[in-house]
Amino acid sequence: VQLQASGGGLVQAGGSLRLSCAASGRTVSAYRMGWFRQAPGKEREFVAAVGWSDGATSYADSVKGRFAISRDNTKNTVSLQLNSLQSEDTAVYYCAADPRPITAWVALAPRVKYWGQGTLVTVSS
Repeated sequence: VQLQASGGGLVQAGGSLRLSCAASGRTVSAYRMGWFRQAPGKEREFVAAVGWSDGATSYADSVKGRFAISRDNTKNTVSLQLNSLQSEDTAVYYCAADPRPITAWVALAPRVKYWGQGTLVTVSS
């Protein structure tokens, strides 16, 4: 599976951004999709994940109510809407694909099967 992320940028605190991830490969439908992020000097952490066929979602506590993950199966894309952005959200955001249930993703960072390239989100205060 190949993943191509896009949509990062510079935004003021309180603003919004939308990240997208295009997936390609023969077995894309077999994978859950999601996002992780890594801030400077910190470990990569789980942000959100979505099931491919049932649309179930999972979020990190730090982004619940502010971020929304969605997917378009017809286009093999996954999007992450980032609202009410805070300076603490500044990070490189990585798209990911893995076959494990989304309930396992919160601890999955070291073992994710496929990563996309990162896209930088910078929130200015």
